[in-house]
Amino acid sequence: MRIDPEEIVETLLMVQQQRFDIRTVTLGLSLRGCAHEDIDVAAARVYERVTQAARNLVPVAEAIAAEYGIPIVNKRISVTPIAELAAVCNAEDVSPFAIALDRAAHEVGVDFIGGFSALVQKGMGDGDRRLIASIPAALAATERVCASVNVATTRAGINMDAVLLMAQTMKATAEATKDRDCIGCAKLVIFANMVEDNPFMAGAVHGTGEPDEVINVGISGPGVVRAVVDALPKDADLTAVAEAIKGTAFKITRAGELVAREAAKRLGVTMGIVDLSLAPTPAEGDSVAAIIEAMGVGQCGGPGTTAALALLNDAVKKGGAMGTSSTGGLSGAFIPVSEDANMIAAARSGALTIEKLEAMTAVCSVGLDMIAIPGDTTAETIAGIIADECAIGVVNSKTTAVRLIPACGKGVGDHVSFGGLLGEAPVMPVNQFAGTVFAHRGGRLPAPLQSLKN
Repeated sequence: MRIDPEEIVETLLMVQQQRFDIRTVTLGLSLRGCAHEDIDVAAARVYERVTQAARNLVPVAEAIAAEYGIPIVNKRISVTPIAELAAVCNAEDVSPFAIALDRAAHEVGVDFIGGFSALVQKGMGDGDRRLIASIPAALAATERVCASVNVATTRAGINMDAVLLMAQTMKATAEATKDRDCIGCAKLVIFANMVEDNPFMAGAVHGTGEPDEVINVGISGPGVVRAVVDALPKDADLTAVAEAIKGTAFKITRAGELVAREAAKRLGVTMGIVDLSLAPTPAEGDSVAAIIEAMGVGQCGGPGTTAALALLNDAVKKGGAMGTSSTGGLSGAFIPVSEDANMIAAARSGALTIEKLEAMTAVCSVGLDMIAIPGDTTAETIAGIIADECAIGVVNSKTTAVRLIPACGKGVGDHVSFGGLLGEAPVMPVNQFAGTVFAHRGGRLPAPLQSLKN
């Protein structure tokens, strides 16, 4: 891949003036060789595997950032879904795997490690059951481990038994970490149509179709896109807005492609994908909601928000696809409330509601993300929210997810605070009319007709 000098100058200007960065370089690792019937032996193998394979990840990423002048904010690891290892051992509590992963993450210096995960969209094996039961204790006992569970796919439908179980698990995780504003739930995500090559947390796993070791890169750049939209004439039509965003996404993706290739080459592993997602931070000006507002919506959440987000998501994908042939992950625009300064403001003002966020998830990359809700919200209500979000993903053949924080002891008007990229979030009101019957019916919500593609 040839990079022109003009591209380098443009990239440096984006870094200096518009907060451009590479959000994450994520090393995906297969742990299948670590399986053993004795969980202590298996956990020791996991620690050894991760520390050996990832020992140079942080130094290499930091060297690339220094040489090219492009900040790399996070260095992360994704691993084989731990439920696959849990199935081999007979321990009821499989949190020792999480503790081994956390120790390894600290040892090699990465920010997060994802993969304390299970895929149960069509049914739940014993290893899956034991992993899910261990999630609250595992996330309470660790700092850098992230967990995820896939409960639905377009091909399988929605496993409603798993949906209710994950709602109960979310409540238990909040309770287990209530002394830290329920931060365990910020590291737990429930998916429909989970992807195998996602470099972003908390949903990163190393899928079964991946090489043993692979580098996946997640770009960012909402500040860059906002600056470009701001610079357009106020009477520019939306076609011009889309074209401007598309051209900017191309430039951002080229930088991500460069970093991915360099990191893979220096680490001696396969280059995987570049995830085109715009990922916000709580910092002022680094906001997806600010882009929507720059397009002309009065405040994020107001009428026009979903249409503006659809335009943004489409333009980012089109521009990014021109910049690399290795697109993957989630690729689009993220809308995590606690991690986006303008979304926090919109939620506090009442312009942005959970119902509006749900509508927005039909056209963006993921789903209901980093939303604090009252701590007394029932498991049945949370299950209904998860099921609704999964239905959007299943029917539209896209990835959706739910990452809610039931804030123990708090209600609407309070807030939770995690610091760093996780930010802070106001506790948002929740529709309380879920009832108690629907969530307990169980079974599987059948796959839609469009699943019959063969």
